[in-house]
Amino acid sequence: MKPRLQFCVVLALLCAGLPLLFRAQTHSSDQHLTAHEWGTFTSIAGKDGRAAEWLPLTGSTDLPAFVEHLQAANFKGGLRGTVRMETPILYFYTNRETTVSVHVSFSQGLITEWYPHANRVEPPGLQTQARMIAYLQDWGRHQKQPDGSISWDSLQLEPGSSAALGKGEPANHYYAARETSSTPLRINTPAGEQTEKFLFYRGVASFSVPVSATLADNGRVLTRNSATQGIPAMILFERRGDKLGFRIAESSETESALDAPELNASMDSLKQAIENILIAQGLYRDEAQAMLETWRDSWFEEGSRLLYIVPRGIVDTVLPLTIQPAPAQTVRVFVGRLELVTPATERDVEQALARHDRRTLARYNRFLVPILERMLADNNNPTVQAQLRQYLNSPLALDAQSN
Repeated sequence: MKPRLQFCVVLALLCAGLPLLFRAQTHSSDQHLTAHEWGTFTSIAGKDGRAAEWLPLTGSTDLPAFVEHLQAANFKGGLRGTVRMETPILYFYTNRETTVSVHVSFSQGLITEWYPHANRVEPPGLQTQARMIAYLQDWGRHQKQPDGSISWDSLQLEPGSSAALGKGEPANHYYAARETSSTPLRINTPAGEQTEKFLFYRGVASFSVPVSATLADNGRVLTRNSATQGIPAMILFERRGDKLGFRIAESSETESALDAPELNASMDSLKQAIENILIAQGLYRDEAQAMLETWRDSWFEEGSRLLYIVPRGIVDTVLPLTIQPAPAQTVRVFVGRLELVTPATERDVEQALARHDRRTLARYNRFLVPILERMLADNNNPTVQAQLRQYLNSPLALDAQSN
């Protein structure tokens, strides 16, 4: 072979191998590393059964003071969406000290809270009120919202570390997520070191959830799955005062009809059923228990709702996750929560409003306004409509949302 031809062949082979070499260098993996994540997508069903627009950031933040969040004043009141992404918790497990980086994108969403300190939260520059107002105005004009994201660089995973974790008063359900065997992590920030048992973030978004639910005249709940993947499990839950009930549907490819549950179940049986479902999806037992403890007061509060396992493909599409080096295994289990406005809920709210019963209204807290909006849309009586509009702007509704 002539020298020039030989050189060209060698160069061609090197060029062909460069992409493989580049991928091998930039997409390294760690066979000692495992990542597990759980979270919740919360929505409220509109009259057509699909997730309706609402103000998902109303209500108490119920987070420790050390958690970071957008600082702009009054942004909660202007950020409408279809989904409140609540408390994704990302755990790591490894038997040796290592450094990882994490990037999460949020389709049509905005990251609103996080901990520990993140290196980047996109879109940037929303820490001032003026920029936040401009962003909210832009958000309202877009049919498809821009994607947000959050990144942590150089997280130090330290097996066996006993570093002190942040605490705040009063104690709240944030701390329940720490009750696992996950590997502690540490990150250096401009204000000093922060340590935690997981990565935490929250947000709000405008996308279509995979499940819709409508109410039949016979009291059944009719569900429809719009995803290409089946829904692994669904639970129809209802609570009225001290009585509760639930009904489980193991799997749904397209449509299901669930009878209203009888209100004769115990909290222990409900928790065990959900724990078993979460473990079947890949969570460790202590992770499933931590998730249940975190959402004990919210999932099982007054009213009716559909809880379902979000298909993994939907989670990866809405929240693309990149971890470097790549774990040997990554488990992501998200529960969809679709709040239902049933006739029983409407009657309860209507009677509470008539009695000025703040305690009962507070049970519906952040969902009270969308419930009233739904009642207003369903009613054709001008007198009742005027009363509902008055209630929507009354201190009763505002107080309930702040609880």
